[in-house]
Formats: sequence, C-alpha cells, structure tokens
Amino acid sequence: MSAVSHSAAAQVSGVNIRTIEPLLSPVALMNLYPASDTMTQTVIAARERIQQILSKKSPRFLVICGPCSIHDEKAALEYAQKLQKLQVAYQDRLEIVMRVYFEKPRTTIGWKGLITDPQIDGKDDVQEGLKTGRRLLQEIVAIGIPTATEFLDPIVPQYIADLVSWAAIGARTTESQTHRQMASGLSMPVGYKNSTDGNVQIALDAMQSARSPHSFLGIDETGRTAVVRTNGNPWGHVILRGGNNMTNYEPEHIARAEEKLKAAGVEPAIVVDCSHANSEKKFERQENVWRSIIAQRQAGNTSLIGMMLESNLNEGNQKLPETLDANVKANLKYGVSITDACVNFATTEVLLKYAHETL
Repeated sequence: MSAVSHSAAAQVSGVNIRTIEPLLSPVALMNLYPASDTMTQTVIAARERIQQILSKKSPRFLVICGPCSIHDEKAALEYAQKLQKLQVAYQDRLEIVMRVYFEKPRTTIGWKGLITDPQIDGKDDVQEGLKTGRRLLQEIVAIGIPTATEFLDPIVPQYIADLVSWAAIGARTTESQTHRQMASGLSMPVGYKNSTDGNVQIALDAMQSARSPHSFLGIDETGRTAVVRTNGNPWGHVILRGGNNMTNYEPEHIARAEEKLKAAGVEPAIVVDCSHANSEKKFERQENVWRSIIAQRQAGNTSLIGMMLESNLNEGNQKLPETLDANVKANLKYGVSITDACVNFATTEVLLKYAHETL
C-alpha cells in the first residue's frame, strides 16, 4: 500500500480550517504581565476567606458583583475603584469579589467576549485579548479587589487563573465533561450553575465530578500539549440561576436544593444568581431576588452563603450591530453592558449597604 500523499491528506484533514495561528505561551504572557507578591497575596487571601465561608467557619456573606461582561478596560477599572471603597467599608460582614468576565457562551452566535474579540471588530485577535484580560486583572487585583470569572475555554485558565479568586462554570457548560475535568484542577473555589432548563441535579453532579481526580489533555505553562492530572477541587458549590423562564430563589426551591445536597453527602452551600431567569431577564428585578435572599439568610438559613449581581457603572444594556467593524467600540455608550442588562452603580451601593446593615 502506497503512502498517502500530502495533497491527498489535505483533502481529509482540516477541510474546514481557515488558518491555525501560533499563540504566545502562558509563561510568556505571565512574564509580560507578572503578578507581584502583593497581588498574589490578595488572590490567596480571598480564596482562603471564601473557603472559610463555604465551610461555615466564617459568618461573612459572599457577594460576586460586576458587569455581565467586560468590554472596556477604562470603565471596568473605574468600576473596580468604586467597588473597592465599598469592599473596605463592608468587609466585616461581606466578602465582595468583582465579576471580571472575559468569555461569553452564546446560545447560537454573537460576540464571544473580550478574550476572543477585544476590539469588538470581528477580527478575533485572541492574542491581544489574552494580553488585555491579564493586564486588566493585574490592575484590579493591585488595588485590592479579588476577581471572579467564568472559565469557558479550558486553555484560558493557564493564562490568567493565578489572578482569579473565584470561578464559575456556566449553565451551558455545567454538564460538559471537559469543564468538570478543568474545574477539578482549578486552584480557587468554583460555583456550578444549574442548567438553562433549571435542572439543579446537573450542577450537583458537576460539583461531585470535579471533586474527584481526573486526567485529560491540556497544555503546560510553555504551551506544549500535555496530560493534566488533577487532585480534584473540594471547594465546589451550587449556583441557582433559575431556568425555563422560572425562578428558583424562593424558600421552597432553596429547601429542595438543600435536600439534594444533603442526600449526596455534601454540606449545603448555595449561591443565588440574582440575574438571568431569577430576574426573568429584567435587570430591575435583581433587587427583588437580593432582598429575598437577605431575608432568608437573616431568618437563619446558613446554606445561603452568597449572591451574584450583574452591575455596571450605568444601567441597562446596548445592542451591538449585526456586522462588527473598527467603528463599533468608539460608538458605544460608556459603562453600559453589551451583553445582559445590569443595575447601575448607585443601585449596587444601596443593595450592598442594605445587606451589610441587615446581616
């Protein structure tokens, strides 16, 4: 049998691949934007405080708040500076961590986030997106604000995870074996969202899977393809975000989630997402969810250990044009989300003050 020629091989391999572009390695990016000792201590200390909350050794309440997604470095840093003042003021009762989300899962198609398309021009300059994302995380952590993000692409953590104190696995990926394996190797606490149809069991299954050791294909810090072997991540917890146009933050839903966790032999630790289906896609209704959870926590439900709030400098959101080009970013309203609608910072201040005064 004769060897297959190069031209013949091209007909069966990479048929739908346009280009394959080399990417800088994780270690090269970390050398370009290194984490200082102070930054590292901020990250580690926040991870440890969150672990204390999850294990019920700390009575403080976890708050993950910030823009639905980051698309503007300047606005994100301004938000972080405002949030830092509240973090310091309320640190005795609240553990405030900023949402710094760079990757956005799409139901069909759309802007995939800052790492994929940092200029929002459709050119998908991923290398520049990784640089921008890491640089922004540096700046936020440097002012003392711990960061939270959703990891979507399993390669991305190698580039930025050392600057992240809390991570989420989203509703569309909680059932994915790839993401469960990835989470098993992450160094920070991880929240698993119930699926988009509201199934909480999927989040519980993900949490249990990620607590176990796994072996899977990935890359090392030099960018080489490698077998990654993990110990399992013990700091998983469930995030309730509603589903199928139904909410699941009410006491009866919380009680059912607690029962499932206890039946699985897991100490109940539940974070409630005030947005998404729980707010019925109306950003103003996040406040209703917030106040309900604070009331339930105040009434003695220690399983409720935290909440997520989609918040930006200015309220609402703005839609991107169908065709992206170099003019899109310059024409956007400042401090307004380009993905899910958010409450404004003034409302955020009110909600954080209410939580601090009530708990």
